[in-house]
Amino acid sequence: MTGTKATALEAACAAAGRAFVRFDYFGHGASGGDFTDGTIGRWRDDALAVLDKLTEGGQVLVGSSMGGWIMLLTALARPQRIHGLIGVAAAPDFTEDLMWDRFGEATRRALATEGVYREANPYGEPTPVTMGLIEDGRRHLLLRGPIPIRCPVRLLHGKDDAEVPWATSTRLADALESPDVAVSLVEGGDHRLSNDADLARLIATVEEVCGLR
Repeated sequence: MTGTKATALEAACAAAGRAFVRFDYFGHGASGGDFTDGTIGRWRDDALAVLDKLTEGGQVLVGSSMGGWIMLLTALARPQRIHGLIGVAAAPDFTEDLMWDRFGEATRRALATEGVYREANPYGEPTPVTMGLIEDGRRHLLLRGPIPIRCPVRLLHGKDDAEVPWATSTRLADALESPDVAVSLVEGGDHRLSNDADLARLIATVEEVCGLR
């Protein structure tokens, strides 16, 4: 929740007189817990707890990378509370499509026998991937059929994203049942989309969705 996008959005919302909540999932940042005990379902439950206990009325959810998957699962669980969704390099189904399907036999064997594999992370220390994360992810896959989300959705994705292919956002747009979905592909944009122009685009997108009725 101390990331560039989260803090920039908080400042923009404060300046516009809008309420804003940012939080860290279980095992992330300031939150307690062991990251290796985290799963997609557990992190979805974190988002639902924040939505249910700390907010009122219709909400615009913003999710980056894995947060885009959590955002979608939250919207499916609380459709009456969601005014709109904004994904930044949203990565639904990444545990299957971007991990398991790309893992070699040795990595799959290590997960099956040891329960954990440490994947290289371009932003820091290797990320532990557990078999529990993979198996739980399979219970929450979304891109295998229509997704019954019908609120406005905006998807921002860098065309030079090396972690999550931009085609993930176009697949997601095709799967959503909403009549109001737009995908913005950013030339030269990376996975984080955190430079000044990217932040301005994100803030403008939030303002657009907040203004929709």
